[in-house]
Amino acid sequence: MPEKPTNGRKAFGHIAPAFADYTDNVLFGDVWERPGLSPRDRSLITVASLISLYRVNELPFHMKKALENGLSKDELIEAITHLAFYSGWPTAASALPIAQRVFDEADASPKE
Repeated sequence: MPEKPTNGRKAFGHIAPAFADYTDNVLFGDVWERPGLSPRDRSLITVASLISLYRVNELPFHMKKALENGLSKDELIEAITHLAFYSGWPTAASALPIAQRVFDEADASPKE
């Protein structure tokens, strides 16, 4: 049975297999699995960093992952509101419609 494609392989394995491997095995394997922070805390930090740096391409994936890791929609909105005063109004304003799309998709997804 073939191995299930991972997020890295699905996203860019066809063009950058080594990058996909590092993403899957080092970033989401080693780094995300370190015991010093919970996955929930790592998600909050990652989402805050992506918002602050205006990394809108990666933000939907990580907002979805944050919900999966136990952050609530209200907590994500509170983080965005808080960041408006530290990373700038435009970064927060840009994150809000992304959050809405992620929330809408999560609400429309069948629950396991």
